[in-house]
Amino acid sequence: MQTDVSTTPESTTDRRYGRCLENSRKIRWDIDKDVIRGRDFDYSGHFLPDGLSMISRLKFLSAADARLLSQVQGRTYANIFGLVERFINAKVLELSREHWLGDQVALEALVGFSQEELKHQELFRRLERMMAASMLPGYEVMARPDDVASLVLGKSTWAVLALTCHIELFTQVHYLESIQPDASISPLFKDVFLFHWKEESQHAVLDELEWTRADRGLSAAERDAAVNDFIALVGAVDGLLQAQSRADVHYFRHLAEARFTDAQVKELEAGVLRAYRWQYIVSGAQHPRFMKLLTGMITPAQAERITQALGPIVG
Repeated sequence: MQTDVSTTPESTTDRRYGRCLENSRKIRWDIDKDVIRGRDFDYSGHFLPDGLSMISRLKFLSAADARLLSQVQGRTYANIFGLVERFINAKVLELSREHWLGDQVALEALVGFSQEELKHQELFRRLERMMAASMLPGYEVMARPDDVASLVLGKSTWAVLALTCHIELFTQVHYLESIQPDASISPLFKDVFLFHWKEESQHAVLDELEWTRADRGLSAAERDAAVNDFIALVGAVDGLLQAQSRADVHYFRHLAEARFTDAQVKELEAGVLRAYRWQYIVSGAQHPRFMKLLTGMITPAQAERITQALGPIVG
């Protein structure tokens, strides 16, 4: 018996699922063969560009100490991606269930998304092992991936997808506007985020599709509660960044060639926290695509609640 494909569920799918799937197949990469390629980090260069690290604002740092702080920040940058991808993958697997007996194109796209996130987690674990072996001891990661994931996944799907979409979008901005143009970055570190960006560019589209799909199923009261969940998640991210920035400044001071005054230590702590807030909250919250999606789903009063919550973080 022949099936009329024009009436199958796949024929009604959003074409963007299919495009993401096709693009992901074209850009698929391997950690060893394509990214690491037998290399180690070049510690004669910076890891993060100034557009992300904001180190140039700390005028009292020597060139050597500025480079070292960039490397400490870069280590944390990679580790935080490893943290967030734990909950992203878990949520994507959960969402795929809703397509099991329906849209098989969307299902395959989300399963591929999950496989790529698992690969990214392995990549960032590998990077941490490499940096731990080549940098002096004393560095600390202040949160455990499973603990972060448990906290995030306890919130509504709408809020988790809002946070996830925000993350995937700022990943694009960071690479294209800051990492790619900077010739001073360690080549291996730069390649890590080149290949990461390639796959995350597809994930951002899938996040948008799933977030807007989740939004369509909410009542006004459920969406209002989800906005509160999103605000709580941003606050939790900020708490993590505050703890990690203090730990990173402590580690940096232990390694730095200079000794710093109390005023300089305060400036270091404020500067590193400002950079981390920019990297992981502000650059995503101010992304035009994220703002358009978010404001298209919520009321002006809900938007004002989010703006007020972000106020102390944006500064």
